[in-house]
Amino acid sequence: MTDFGPLVSAAWLAAHLTEVRVVDVRWYLDGRSGQAAYQAGHLPGAVWLDIDTDLSAPASAATGRHPLPSPETFAAALARVGIADGQPVVAYDDTGASTAARLWWLLHVLDEPVAVLDGGLACWAGALSTDVPAFRPITRTVRRWPPDRFADADAVAATGAAVFDARTAERFAHGDPTIDPRPGHIPGARSAPWAANLDPATGRFLAAGALRARFAALGAEAGRVLAYCGSGVTACHDLLALEVAGLTDTALYPGSWSQWGADPIRPVETS
Repeated sequence: MTDFGPLVSAAWLAAHLTEVRVVDVRWYLDGRSGQAAYQAGHLPGAVWLDIDTDLSAPASAATGRHPLPSPETFAAALARVGIADGQPVVAYDDTGASTAARLWWLLHVLDEPVAVLDGGLACWAGALSTDVPAFRPITRTVRRWPPDRFADADAVAATGAAVFDARTAERFAHGDPTIDPRPGHIPGARSAPWAANLDPATGRFLAAGALRARFAALGAEAGRVLAYCGSGVTACHDLLALEVAGLTDTALYPGSWSQWGADPIRPVETS
């Protein structure tokens, strides 16, 4: 599959459905159940993975709302649903890839074959299924997270790289008291809302050239980019868009604002 990733179209997926493992990564900030949405109807053959338990470690003020899962936890989650080493994976959601991108990033940095369904569930023309596939659990290799693709708070504070905040412009400037530990953003960060990576008319990612122009205007053309958001999930959308744009010297700050903003010793900028 030489044309695989980082995005695939619904037409491509329909033609290759039996060659990949499809993963539903629906999750909602407002508290709705992603698993319930999956059970109500999902792509044929899709399994569901949980952002909170499969793709993250337990939340805490010290580590943030969605810390990186341990390598053992991540490998066990994939093994539980029968995703073997080297198995091509297509991730999707129904929120513009805002959560599917988290699974993409975790597999991508391990050099595993992975793509995101461009346009998500809304672009799927076929019937949905309520059958939960029973793939045989397998043994999967536990692989350590590559340190150059992640940054902790101290590394972000000391970096000379461009730092992108994937939250909305309003949250970047003023925060959201219902979810953010305090107003503002990391000093020196640039506002790069994840939703601006999408064509509002189609819900699909902008073309590579348009994304390159967007990120160049934010300073990405100069070299390395670190991305963060509220909790390290939608930041992966910016990282995916950067990959589409051909800008690959990137890293994720997993603790994101939920860690940085909760630490009173960390400086903050507002407006």
